[in-house]
Amino acid sequence: MIRKCFLSRGYQIPLEFIIASSRHFPFITALKHPAAVVTLALLLASCSSTPPKSLVTPLPPVARHPLPDKPVSGHEPVRGVWLATVSRLDWPPVNSVNAGSASLRISQQQQALITKLDKLKSLGINTVFFQVKPDGTAFWPSKILPWSDMLTGKIGQDPGYDPLQFMLDEAHKRGMKVHAWFNPYRVSVNTKPSTVTELNQTLSLHPASVFVLHRDWIRTAGDRFVVDPGIPDARDWITSIVAEVVARYPVDGVQFDDYFYSESPGSALDDSLTFRKYGQGYASKADWRRHNTQMLIEQVSRTIKQLKPAVEFGVSPAGVWRNVSHDPAGSQTSGAAAYDEAYADTRLWVQQGLLDYIAPQLYWPFSRKAARYDVLANWWANVVKPTHTRLYIGVALYKVGEPSKNEPDWMVSGGVPELKKQLDMNESVPQISGTILFRESYLNQPQTQDAVRYLKSRWGS
Repeated sequence: MIRKCFLSRGYQIPLEFIIASSRHFPFITALKHPAAVVTLALLLASCSSTPPKSLVTPLPPVARHPLPDKPVSGHEPVRGVWLATVSRLDWPPVNSVNAGSASLRISQQQQALITKLDKLKSLGINTVFFQVKPDGTAFWPSKILPWSDMLTGKIGQDPGYDPLQFMLDEAHKRGMKVHAWFNPYRVSVNTKPSTVTELNQTLSLHPASVFVLHRDWIRTAGDRFVVDPGIPDARDWITSIVAEVVARYPVDGVQFDDYFYSESPGSALDDSLTFRKYGQGYASKADWRRHNTQMLIEQVSRTIKQLKPAVEFGVSPAGVWRNVSHDPAGSQTSGAAAYDEAYADTRLWVQQGLLDYIAPQLYWPFSRKAARYDVLANWWANVVKPTHTRLYIGVALYKVGEPSKNEPDWMVSGGVPELKKQLDMNESVPQISGTILFRESYLNQPQTQDAVRYLKSRWGS
């Protein structure tokens, strides 16, 4: 008997056909309704012989077994770097967008990436965390998101090649791994009238921006347009985007950054109506918000493991989970805490086995009293110690060589002594399985060159 997947809108697709076709999703193009695109991508994780209650089928609770102190065998220490595409921070080159022709633009972008990967390889970098979803747009030919304007200057314009596939081919050719880095909720980096106009103009595209397809999901927070994390359908939408990439590409991992609930004092997220609709039974809005973030992490984790168990899932949160002044289990710090400000219980995700790795951003020197590097590195090492989750530490390459009144250590001898201390610690604490540098462009800045030479002497071939 042929098993079938039933969609709420009445479509029936044989499960065997979906499995056989999942690499390229050709059947999606036959469906006109945008919601069908999202639903079909989610089917990869939720097909059943009866209409599913949820678009993402939950798995049994994750078993918890203690691990030895040493990192899991088979995983070489990660020597990674984040490569940001938002606002073209690291790539693609700003001037490529204004190239005289499409072929020249493609050539400039591809050559820039090749040059970067060659340099990273020479420095001993073995993993690139490549930002494939910087906002509500994509760096691959998505059936759910429009093309990123970072590639051509215009949202939805086909760049003429597949940047994600190009990155994978070139990195894998050099023996380097690639983790697809997603910003889950951000739709735009500002709320300017010109941005609103650009987003509205995608209405005629297939696919159009979430800004016009699901206007009721869109909020303003931190002076950006974001998707409201409290809406279950929005979380399903994000899960479907990750599913599309994992199903179609040989990525080595998936990473979410620290932007969950991202607010600023003058631009808070107004989710009062969402809380009224979905927040019954929660003692506080804060608890409900943490629940929403938890649901997203659970859905994405289980979906990835259903699609390709070997693909790693990780999160790179703010370095402080909670301060000990707020929680006896917290760290001896007084910094902004992910639990209280981003509504992300990152420690719990490790304890529950939802992540293959966690990469906290420890962007402070040993002498920073409010958030000492060694205090936080040891705190995280103790969190992962009884779990299967690996620990990679995010290091502040962007601060190296920069004058700072509060952190003068970054200026001493080109920042090399501070960087050396951090790498020494990362390589001596058994529970720390790697280092990730933030971010790639700073490897090319004049103020970091002493540190880059040191990295090459330490990591390079």
